[in-house]
Parts: sequence; C-alpha cells; structure tokens
Amino acid sequence: MDHGTAGSGNRVRLRVDVRIDGRAAVVAPAGELDHHTADLLREPLEKAVESGSPRLIVDCSELEFCDSTGLNVLLSVRLRAEAEGGAVHLAGMQPVVARVFEITGAEAVFSVHDTLEEALAALNAD
Repeated sequence: MDHGTAGSGNRVRLRVDVRIDGRAAVVAPAGELDHHTADLLREPLEKAVESGSPRLIVDCSELEFCDSTGLNVLLSVRLRAEAEGGAVHLAGMQPVVARVFEITGAEAVFSVHDTLEEALAALNAD
C-alpha cells in the first residue's frame, strides 16, 4: 500500500510503501528523507504501532538520503514501538544513509540487517 509521496515539480522526493509480512509491518521509504518529507514516513510508522503492529522493519534499500529529521522520526518511532513491546529493525541501508547512523551513533540502538530477508527472519524468530 502506497502511503504517499512528496516532491517538487514533477520529481517525487519520497514514496513510502507499507505491507504486512508475517508478524511484522514492512515500511519501505524510497527517495530522500528530510525535513520536507519526514511526515510521509512518520505517519505510516506511527499508524502501524497504534494499530497493534509494533514489530516494524524499515526497508532502507531504496532510501537515497536521510538527514537528522529523518533520523529523529526513526528514533521516536523506535521508542514508541519498544514501549508497546515491539521493535524497529532496519534493513538494506545504502552507504550514504548508513554513514548518518554511524556518525550519530544511532546504529547502536537499532537492529541493523544487510537485507530485508535477514530482518524478517530475525524479527519473526523473536
């Protein structure tokens, strides 16, 4: 399910798709995650937690950019999911996005997986 797009002109800057896979909601942002597009990711993540699916995987394989606003969205949703007994796993981060997590130390608070398949196996094994 497509949860929205934001862009300037004809160029889409962020698209977010959501699906359920096993016991996890898989949220897949594609494009640029920044202060202009962060709400497009925040809304489906929060909706998943509120609807009783606090087990989330963010498939970052098509995420081309993430700034501090995007990072804060992920950190706040992680706290909400954990408060509900869930978790947020990240999968398939591109080097430019992984670098943001490395520089800020945020990689230490997330379960990070090389692929979506690894993240699904880890989350469904819990």
